[in-house]
Amino acid sequence: MAARPHADRVMERTQAADDLSALTSSWRRSAVKHGLDPAAPLRPQRLTGQDLSDRRAMAGGFLSVAAPRIEALHGLVRASGCSVVLTDADGIILDRRVSEADAEAFDRWDLTPGADWSEAAQGTNGVGTCLAEGRQVIIHRDEHFLSRNTGMSCIDAPIHGPEGQVIAALDVSSARADQTEHINALIAAMVGQTARQIEAAWFRAAFPGARMVVAGEAAEALVAVDRDDLAIGATRDARRALGLPRTGALTPRPLADLLGREDELTGFDRAERAAVTRALARSGGNVTAAARALGVGRATLYRKMTRLGLDAR
Repeated sequence: MAARPHADRVMERTQAADDLSALTSSWRRSAVKHGLDPAAPLRPQRLTGQDLSDRRAMAGGFLSVAAPRIEALHGLVRASGCSVVLTDADGIILDRRVSEADAEAFDRWDLTPGADWSEAAQGTNGVGTCLAEGRQVIIHRDEHFLSRNTGMSCIDAPIHGPEGQVIAALDVSSARADQTEHINALIAAMVGQTARQIEAAWFRAAFPGARMVVAGEAAEALVAVDRDDLAIGATRDARRALGLPRTGALTPRPLADLLGREDELTGFDRAERAAVTRALARSGGNVTAAARALGVGRATLYRKMTRLGLDAR
């Protein structure tokens, strides 16, 4: 498709008041908010040298956690001529996986470390629009804002940090002319799953020593629980499942309250029952050993168990 016809179609849709589609909204942002011309041959600006090294150093721990999952994803899509890149929240590419045979092609597309693929810099594109809207997107060929980018198909998913904020975008791109929307949908499922795996792994790293409790249907719906049985963090999936605020630090609260598990006990009785239950579990049900661990007599422990509704067996 020639540059001007694509650009004309983009501008026509951005000026159509009755077009409320998500794609057109992104095109409008690109044209009106960011002042971009769809026909302009804009190449992404790039961080190089120390600037890129500093940016990567700031994300060092996260990149280490994400690396094996990115490698695994590339292993699944490499044969179809796709690249995999990871950006920060600003749309700067920090890491890339591409086969040697395809590297030159993606270099020409500027899908390289340091390149700025934010929506403000490149208009509607997989990375930038994913970050701008905080959701998984597929930008297929002429859905891109810039005519220069219409040869690519980009499939992206956001990655959320421990406090629910978007911290990165995971992108799989293809410049193959035979890339179909059906293939894009299949790849999108893999990209989304990998993004959630990275989220969960980074969440675990953010709460070392905490117990992880699955609080939803998804394995990535994790709640971090401290030694006092207080919930101190929750992943994006867990926040959604439990009706918690989407972003921000989690105010510590009893896990039982968070999960809606109520019983007839309140206050110290509930805490005492938890302590007795743990002692019995550690002793394999041996009341004498549990009493010794709690620093009370065997008869005293039996009385407590009766009062707390615990089966002496």
